[in-house]
Amino acid sequence: MPLSIECSVCGEGEALVGVQRFDGIELSCESCGNTWMRPTAKTCATCGSDDLQTVPLAIVERSRGTQLSVVGTRPVDLCSVCDAAQLERYHTNRPNPLMPDSLPTVGEEQMNG
Repeated sequence: MPLSIECSVCGEGEALVGVQRFDGIELSCESCGNTWMRPTAKTCATCGSDDLQTVPLAIVERSRGTQLSVVGTRPVDLCSVCDAAQLERYHTNRPNPLMPDSLPTVGEEQMNG
């Protein structure tokens, strides 16, 4: 799950600036001026667990007609609690990367014409 960061004072989620410090990241809200520290330890955005596994997620594109190709991977952090089904799917199919939940499709107009 991606990390969602919002200002605790005004709820702003976009106009935030972060500066790396020794003990974490100092965040500042450009809307209201609030500042706070965010630790750099990774935790699940949904349940707060720190039991995360970094796995490769496939980047899939259409290469020719309806053929799909894995063109790369990117690391994603999965929670052992919230993302258990995805982790099981990854470990079952290792050493292959985890496939995305949705794949690119060919539009109906391309198939018929």
